[in-house]
Parts: sequence; C-alpha cells; structure tokens
Amino acid sequence: MRDLLLVLGTSAGGVGRHVRMLAEGVTATGASVVVAGPREAEHDFGFTAVGARFAPLPIADRPRPAEDLRTVRELRRLAAGAGVVHAHGLRAGALAGLAGGPVVVTLHNALTAGGAVGVVYRVLERVVARRARHILVVSPDLGERMRRLGARRVSPAVVPAPLLGAPTKTAAEVRAELGAGERPVLLTLARLAQQKGLETLLDAAALPYGTRPLFVVAGDGPLRGALQARIDAEGLPVTLPGVAAPQDLLQVAAALVVPSRWEGQPLSVQEALRAGRPVVATAVGGLPDMVGDAGLLVPPDDPRALQREIARLLEAPGLAAQLSANAAARRLPTTDDALRAVSETYDTLNEGK
Repeated sequence: MRDLLLVLGTSAGGVGRHVRMLAEGVTATGASVVVAGPREAEHDFGFTAVGARFAPLPIADRPRPAEDLRTVRELRRLAAGAGVVHAHGLRAGALAGLAGGPVVVTLHNALTAGGAVGVVYRVLERVVARRARHILVVSPDLGERMRRLGARRVSPAVVPAPLLGAPTKTAAEVRAELGAGERPVLLTLARLAQQKGLETLLDAAALPYGTRPLFVVAGDGPLRGALQARIDAEGLPVTLPGVAAPQDLLQVAAALVVPSRWEGQPLSVQEALRAGRPVVATAVGGLPDMVGDAGLLVPPDDPRALQREIARLLEAPGLAAQLSANAAARRLPTTDDALRAVSETYDTLNEGK
C-alpha cells in the first residue's frame, strides 16, 4: 500500500476510532502514515501509538475562513509527500479537496439540522462531490445524494466496530448501579445530541408499558442538561449514566434502542448485534441494512411507533429470542474487510482522470 495521509476534523468517537484502525492497518504493511487533524484527536485516539506520525491541523466543526485557508495550504504541503490522501468527514473532505490532488473522502454523517448550518453543509457537499476523486459513504442515501451532486465515483464505506473486550463488571453489579432491579433494560448508546432523536425516546418512555422497563441512555453531549431536567420534571423511567463500557451495559440489555434522526453505520449497533441483542431502530440512513432480520424498524420522530415496537418485543419472548438469534448470526464487517476495501479504492485513484 502507498504512503498515506489521513485527515480528520473534530471527532466525538466513531470517526476517530475508524481512522486509528486504518492508520494501524496501513502502517503494518510497511507504508508511512501521517494523520492530520486537531490536537485533541491525537490525545483522544493515540495515532502515534499505532505507528503513525501526527500533524496538528486545525479543522473546526464550523467554517473559519482565515484558519481554513492556512489549513488548505498545510494540507497541500503534507499531500505532496503522500501517495494517497484520505479525508474523513465533510469539513475535512472539503478542505482536502480544495488543497488539490487525488483525494478519497469518507462521509460518515448526514446533516439533520437546518438554517445557516444547513446552507453551509450543502456548499461543502458540492465541494466534496466536485473535488474528490472517490467518495465512500456509510449509507445508501448519502451515496444517492453525492451522485446527484455530480460525484465521479461513489461506493460503500466499510466501517467495522472494534471487538468488545470482556465485561469489567458482573451483570448484577451493573443492574445495581443502574437501579434496575429485575426490570427490563432498554439501552441507548449515543452522543446526547440533536441527531440522535433522544427527545423522541423520552416521549416514548413516557407512554405506558406493562413490563415497567428502565431506559438507559449512555453517553454525553450538549443535550445532557435539558434531557435530565425533563426526566426529573416528568418522573420518566430514564437514567443517564454518562459514558460507560458498552460490554458491561449490553449484558443486561433486553434490546438496543436507536431513535436517531439519521445514522450511517453506528458502532453501537454492531456491538449490540455481536452481543446477540435485538435492535429497535429508526428506518433511516444505513440502519435498515445493518439491522436486517435482527430487529424492528420504526419511522423517525414517531414516539408511539417506537413505544409499540418496544412493547411488542418485551411482551413476546419468542420474538425476542428469534431476533437475538438472528443478531448473533449476522455477518458483520471486520478490520480485514475495511483494509481490503480501502486498498482497492486507493488503487483506483489514477483511473479515469
């Protein structure tokens, strides 16, 4: 594999872990890898620990014209020493595209907010569609959008979840910490942000259930205060334990609930499937293909549909058992699959110039 420049912006988790996996895999082939991104990305994901060189590069989550111009210049310099430039995310992809040269861009997310942010996002989409030599997408709808915008080559991204480690606590200890008792636990693993549809989850939690489930929303983010205030005010059966080891929580989960307004290939769904847990999710982005016959799908922003399918799962042991078996049997992408896919993508860069 040729020498590689990986570019990423601010990452809350999944993108950074994916870039680290690629850096480690490509370095193992003997190629030189440089990862360029915000300083906190190296602190959070440790790219140098897997053999890559790290180049601090400011790529904020919002446009900053003067800073972005300097970033484009530095990317042009870094790219001159690389055989392949692979940017991750829309902001990083647009800046890498403006720096020139053959660029691969992986789009990990879609926009679910409107207003001025939406306007900027659409401009960046057009830059990526026109400048990238090859675009990898985590869901079919993203691929269709890029093709409509004139992208030259679009194909599916392969984004595997790391294997879960052994639990750090027993199931009894986890239940005690959550205050779950013998109640069924419905687990959501998510950043507490607008895209994740957590307001809809709280609406669904407020509706009646015969089994008195406890909704556990593990993660952190900007909506934590507002969500906790509503939980307290309405006495909802929801707890926010913060960031926690998924392998611990999945031990006690009756199902993973994904109420998102959009998702690509969330690592949490792969983790739940590997653990043999059924999934109740919104039919958006890449979720239907991921969940397959291992879960139940509902429309986004529809709390009654979400409540109905959760209740059906909890009240039908045979259905839950079948979905659990299907989950454990699903073929999920591996690190080898991901490295093979990007290697094939890199080999196509000089085709059809």
